[in-house]
Amino acid sequence: MVGKCLLSDRLLQVRMTQQELAEQLGVTRQQINSYTTNKRIMSLVTAKNIAFIVKCDITDLYEWVLVDDRNKRQ
Repeated sequence: MVGKCLLSDRLLQVRMTQQELAEQLGVTRQQINSYTTNKRIMSLVTAKNIAFIVKCDITDLYEWVLVDDRNKRQ
């Protein structure tokens, strides 16, 4: 299960703004912001493209919660 989006952290690491990433992806800054604020989940294609641009693994873009672990937290 997808947890919190870590894109803001990745952008800070590579010293890139949301606007710069949006321009490289060909989307709006608002769309990037909706990912960073967890209002929207990236598609697999978008996540792969972002990971390529910010030079990270695709799994580094989100916190990941194993489905079995979700039941343990209740």
